[in-house]
Amino acid sequence: MRFVLYILFYAVCWTLAFLPFKALYVISDILYFCIYYLVGYRRKVVMKNLHNAFPEKTEDERTRIAKRFYHFLCDMFVETIKVMHLSLPQMQRHIRYSRPEMIEELYRKGKQVICVTGHYGNWEWLASLGHPVSYQLATLYHPLQNKYFDRFYYRLRTKSGIEAIPSGMAVRAISRYHSQNRLTILCLLADQAPIDHPANYWTTFLHQESAVFMGAEKLAKRFDTAVLYYEIRRVKRGYYEVDTTLITENASEMNEYEITDRHVALLEQTIRKTPQYWLWTHRRWKRKRKSDEFTLSDG
Repeated sequence: MRFVLYILFYAVCWTLAFLPFKALYVISDILYFCIYYLVGYRRKVVMKNLHNAFPEKTEDERTRIAKRFYHFLCDMFVETIKVMHLSLPQMQRHIRYSRPEMIEELYRKGKQVICVTGHYGNWEWLASLGHPVSYQLATLYHPLQNKYFDRFYYRLRTKSGIEAIPSGMAVRAISRYHSQNRLTILCLLADQAPIDHPANYWTTFLHQESAVFMGAEKLAKRFDTAVLYYEIRRVKRGYYEVDTTLITENASEMNEYEITDRHVALLEQTIRKTPQYWLWTHRRWKRKRKSDEFTLSDG
């Protein structure tokens, strides 16, 4: 049954991807009306997250953010399937990177790079559209339980030559890059809640105590990589700019938790500027801090 559903899904996406962007955005408008007004997909989760993250805003302001978020979510869906029929030059016209000269300088210095970002803007395009620099690109991803849909997204993410690495294979992959002397930018989405573990690091994120993935910092310090933060800024429908911030050129010189605190703070700044582009449907704060878990400030 899953395979049949996948075939139907793939056929629909394949057909829709032939449409021009203008037609796809009409479909997005219809999807938005259905998902927000008729289905109400996770509206309680979204409104609760927005209430906790922005207690200073009025209910009307949070509702406007929610509506814009759902509209963007539908836009992101049609933009993602459009990748199926876009060539690499066509893809690269839709996303522009700031400060490529800084990244090329890291390449000349022989630095491996870990890039940290969040589920903000069209992160699927960030993983699909390539990067106009000398580095090989790679991205970590969490495989989906449904192997057919996992294969679908894997093909989209690797279409432009990016290497997609299951999250549990990160250390092995970076070790391979070192042994092959292959300079790589490894991109991680680091804003999801980590699994329940006493060693989790807790900090304040959007007014709430939040457990944070330490994977980016641990990998960066272990291999002494440079660390970048990518802010995916939407210019207009179908067009994005990626603003690049250098967190450190040498991760091994940073204090413990310093890299994590920096990229969490940068992501929060990004979200506060234009909150409708973050993934508010995610149950980010479903787990609460236990008494035996601590933050750096606890000592």
